[in-house]
Amino acid sequence: MQAAKASTGATRGLGGRSRVTIADVAEDLGVTKSTVSRALNGYPDIAEATRLRISRAAERLGYRPLSHAQAIRTGRVRSLGLVLQIDNEDSARPFLANFIAGVTQAASLENWTITIATAEDEQGVRETLSRLVDEHKADGFILPRTLLQDARVETLRAQNVPFIMFGRTADPTGCAWYDIKGEDALRTATTRLASLGHKRIAHVPGGAEYTYSKLRIEGYRDGLAAAGIAYDPELIAPPAMNRRAGDSATRALLALPEPPTAITFAVDRAALGAYQAAHALNLRIGADISVIAYDGVPEGAYANPGLTTFEVNSRQAGERLATMLIERIRGTPPEELRELAPPTLVERGSDRPPRLTSAALAERLKTQTNI
Repeated sequence: MQAAKASTGATRGLGGRSRVTIADVAEDLGVTKSTVSRALNGYPDIAEATRLRISRAAERLGYRPLSHAQAIRTGRVRSLGLVLQIDNEDSARPFLANFIAGVTQAASLENWTITIATAEDEQGVRETLSRLVDEHKADGFILPRTLLQDARVETLRAQNVPFIMFGRTADPTGCAWYDIKGEDALRTATTRLASLGHKRIAHVPGGAEYTYSKLRIEGYRDGLAAAGIAYDPELIAPPAMNRRAGDSATRALLALPEPPTAITFAVDRAALGAYQAAHALNLRIGADISVIAYDGVPEGAYANPGLTTFEVNSRQAGERLATMLIERIRGTPPEELRELAPPTLVERGSDRPPRLTSAALAERLKTQTNI
């Protein structure tokens, strides 16, 4: 009986009518048009199992809503917003293509679209967010790379616009998020180096304004404590977000009277700068200095030796953020949309047992210049 109805609905949509309607979907499933409409528009009084059954039937029959009519009826345009700051150190990060692919894929499964815009600075991002809200271009926003004090959060929270963060922030009020537990990664990195025999382990943080940087420093300190190594503030280098800054931070650490034999980095790009510093000082990564970083950028695999790092599944992150934001737009409280995922350790050749003690490394470095 259901197969016959499906055939009738499809025929009417393809032949007798120019398009499949809600009435066709309702007839196919033997439910009311109101139930179909409310299910497809994400009303919370419709059970999830019913919503999925109706969504699959609509897709099978080729039903496509008229977006302008749906927007008038629900106040939604069924679009997720993403505003990228293009002057940011991370604007060209390799993860971006996979991240956007994940967002797009998850949104498409719900018949939603993505609105992507760019701005050159923080003020421009805020203005763009407000403009997209005013122009009804997006129902909610994904906020990547969150700050401890994030103006984007303040802007959207003040306008009561749904959002989800890829990261966390200092004030969690009204915030939903999906994040990777970078603090756990740095704790593991530090204990791993300690287990290899390193006793002087340094850390190069990311930008101080970023939440992830604070969390990863905390993870590093937790790792020292777990390994029974005293925390030394001298072993926290200046922030570094790229190769040049990573090179400079590594040189500063190696210039200490008791230099580290191992260094953890908050971001891979800065860690790649350590290779430059080591080469200039006639040292070898993985032998004279051990390095572990975080991000999993492709360049790390081609360093010599390969960079041991914690990899993030950026496509999965994009999928989860899109799915969770749609739930938030449909009315799920933000406190119920907070998810933390683990990073994955990628073992390569940059972390090995120390060949030199800190004192021996200091003596060797005395013969080097331009530290």
